[in-house]
Amino acid sequence: MKSIFYLLLISVLLFANESEPQNSSEFIKKESSVFDTSNSIQAEELKTSYFEEIINYESKNDLKEKNIYLSYKSFPQNIFKNQRFEIILKAIITADDYDKIETRFINSKNMNVLNPESSWEEIEDKTFENKFYFKAYEDSFVMPTFQVAIYKNLELIEVQNIAPQEVAFSEIGKNINNFSSVIAKDLVINAHKTKQYNNDELITIMDINAVESNLEDFAIKGVEEQGISKIDDNYPEQNLLYYLVLPVHTKKLDFSYYNSFEKKFITIKIPIVLENELVSTQTDLNPNKSNILLYKRVALGGLFALFLIIYIWKRKKIYLILTLIACVGLLIYSIPNKTSTLKKDSYIYILPTKKSTIFQKTNKDYLVEVSIKRGDFVKIIVEQGDKSMIGWVKEDDLNKN
Repeated sequence: MKSIFYLLLISVLLFANESEPQNSSEFIKKESSVFDTSNSIQAEELKTSYFEEIINYESKNDLKEKNIYLSYKSFPQNIFKNQRFEIILKAIITADDYDKIETRFINSKNMNVLNPESSWEEIEDKTFENKFYFKAYEDSFVMPTFQVAIYKNLELIEVQNIAPQEVAFSEIGKNINNFSSVIAKDLVINAHKTKQYNNDELITIMDINAVESNLEDFAIKGVEEQGISKIDDNYPEQNLLYYLVLPVHTKKLDFSYYNSFEKKFITIKIPIVLENELVSTQTDLNPNKSNILLYKRVALGGLFALFLIIYIWKRKKIYLILTLIACVGLLIYSIPNKTSTLKKDSYIYILPTKKSTIFQKTNKDYLVEVSIKRGDFVKIIVEQGDKSMIGWVKEDDLNKN
């Protein structure tokens, strides 16, 4: 009878899936940072192959006693949109003859499991625990049912389910202009530096530590160019290296995050102070657009015109020579930068040093202007619409034309 019941259940689920709208996948978001994206999965419906395993198991083990006992050691009562939260699952397995424990996440909606392949840890004899991290993107989510199965030589020995507990969902910070989208138990700015980016902009680098957070979602409203340089995760701790390109007149930067321990928003203020030691390498990053170069061109152009007029009037060779020198100088300062192709997956550095901060990694090949060379590094300019991205790259990352 159980076999017939499960076969009927398979048919119902298959027809139910056919009636779903084709665009339902649009509501599924994918975690794109911190954890390896190849491991992050959408909790899903129980697969047909799993039903077949369960049917075979039930038909062979109708009278077999239960060996898997599941319970929750930790389960949140309230969660926020985009908050990373933890569920600790406990399993008592009284069986001895098995070689694999598998965890499945079934009957869920709009919910991502960030570490689905997490291994079970035996905390005492026959008692195991596993910590799973989740993230909900929509208020219409459904928490998964946990299914734990044990195997011996790839054959299913036993499977048990535990239903999720009730959890409340809310979205915070929508009306707070400086909210950074981060929810954390604690957040600290380890260091920050501001350097000249080009004649009109500064670049600020922040080194941030946070506990039980979603630093992968960090963003500051109103800043057009910003991004993650590097992020390290060793949950519950995270470290983020973040860059922002700001107008040159910016004097301070502030943002807030929601402290989940104190249950309130905390504002962090950062003074924007340009470091003088960097002026020699970062001022006038694009020589062809600097004020100094413009003055040189005007001066040389004026001298060229002056000496040419004097030569025409006096007809002396010395003025002809001076005219030619001014002309050559004007041509030299008017020659545009050479161009090259910056390879995909290249790092762009702030300074031409091995220990310099990396503020961007290219996701495709870019046509760039090549400015000056310093050691193994080359200064490049990437035109992006009416703006320029300027920095240093390793010479080997440029294709030789």
